[in-house]
Amino acid sequence: MTRGYSHIVIGAGAIGSAAAYWLARAGAERVLVLEQFEPGHAFGSSGDHSRIIRRAYHRDDYTALTDAMFAAWAEVEERSGLQVYTKTGGIDLAEAGSSGAAEIDQYRRAMDAAGIRYDELTIDDIRTQYPQWNVSEDTIGIHQADGGILDIRRSVSAHVSLAKAAGVEFRSGAVVTGVRVDAHGVSVTTGEESFDGGHLVVAAGSWLGDLMPDLGLSFTLTLSQEQVGYFSSKNLSEFTPDRFPIWIHHSDEVHYGFPVYGEAAVKLARDMRGHFISPSERSFVPDDTEPHLLRDFLRRYLPAADGPLLMSKTCVYDMPVDRDFVLDTLPGHPHVAVFNGAGHAGKFASLVGRILADLLTAGRTEHDISAFSLARPAITDPDFVPVFRLGDG
Repeated sequence: MTRGYSHIVIGAGAIGSAAAYWLARAGAERVLVLEQFEPGHAFGSSGDHSRIIRRAYHRDDYTALTDAMFAAWAEVEERSGLQVYTKTGGIDLAEAGSSGAAEIDQYRRAMDAAGIRYDELTIDDIRTQYPQWNVSEDTIGIHQADGGILDIRRSVSAHVSLAKAAGVEFRSGAVVTGVRVDAHGVSVTTGEESFDGGHLVVAAGSWLGDLMPDLGLSFTLTLSQEQVGYFSSKNLSEFTPDRFPIWIHHSDEVHYGFPVYGEAAVKLARDMRGHFISPSERSFVPDDTEPHLLRDFLRRYLPAADGPLLMSKTCVYDMPVDRDFVLDTLPGHPHVAVFNGAGHAGKFASLVGRILADLLTAGRTEHDISAFSLARPAITDPDFVPVFRLGDG
């Protein structure tokens, strides 16, 4: 059976649901979203409760987008009646003179370029304002007031609900098996059905690699299985969102974490632990080693949060070799837009959805997304040296 649509979206996670909403807002009249799992599933990158949202970023390509990012979430909250952003403030910590301190310098430069205010933190400031931290005398940091928690599950619910109310059609259990792109439109096949559309958004996350041959793409997509831990404590009241901010600790490894939110526990993880996998190796069973490593961090730096493991959860980073977004239309096919979030896109999901909708309805976006082009060296050069730590290199 063949049915015609103005726009087809592959994937109904954080990005695909946002694209569907913003397409409807832009006036697209017949939008279809194809999702291989059931609504609200946790198999992609939109599970769990929380993601960090922040203005402090390693490059001004990202920091320059944060005004529009917060504006997009404010509209979604207003229209849905659902709070998705909890403001806690955010801190970045490192030892002076270290590579981590150099990363914080990058954050300063990017925020300076965008005119974003932040505060310097001395060791006395850290110990007075955030007594939960046990850090060395040479620790420095910055505080940015707008940092906080993005409730990623709520964000998907809000986008899907608003999109459905605007007439967008969602189909779950629809595994895309083929895509055909021609000069005038697309045809997407799922099992025994095919759907014709004038435009296509591909927001398939870790499954983008399966569709690359049909899209004429061949860049390397690296998958790393990541894992977060929620830890109980006798002192959880010291870690509520009104008393404890989101945080990133920059050292030989980057750790990040949250106040109590979604579970009666403190959540933390290592960023880019580098457990590289193939798509078929994706596992939803947490390993037993990671909680011990995370508890070691808590014992050293946040001893009041150290306690029994409440739960672990897994997720996957799917990344180009420079760990920057892919946000572009296919060369020669401006009616097909592709996105890959490189393991750090949750905070930008609504804005990215709006940009994708703009590209396919207006043919342009007001935002500078040139750094995320499909024509950049990390995509086109097979000898590009992978750089998976944000701010490294």
